[in-house]
Amino acid sequence: MPKMIFVNLPVADLAAATRFYQAIGCEKNEQFSDQSSASMVWSETITFQLATSDYFKTYTPKAVADAHATTEVLLALSIDRREEVDRLAEAGAAAGGRADIRERQELGFMYNRAIEDADGHILELVWMDMSAVPA
Repeated sequence: MPKMIFVNLPVADLAAATRFYQAIGCEKNEQFSDQSSASMVWSETITFQLATSDYFKTYTPKAVADAHATTEVLLALSIDRREEVDRLAEAGAAAGGRADIRERQELGFMYNRAIEDADGHILELVWMDMSAVPA
């Protein structure tokens, strides 16, 4: 079994969050989804586990960060084509998120747009041409 990562995120509106993550390319795994959580598969090794705020609180004894007020983590997602970065950023914004929460990064060999879901979680959509990375 490959090493995997499951990114658990608290969400206020599970249906709206599910639509956002579907818009940026995730597929919902019904086997691990219910009324309290949605398993959103990004790749064979990365899954976003969206959990209602009340359910998420059962995961941890600590206070849950308000991602609108603080940055709890920045998640960078690799994208195969530069044009796909733009398409996914716009699709995420159309699905209730916010595109370009900071300036786009255009470095020639790398292109990055930061988007935010409706709950304030920040995702960086990154395309990189490894053959053009400076030595």
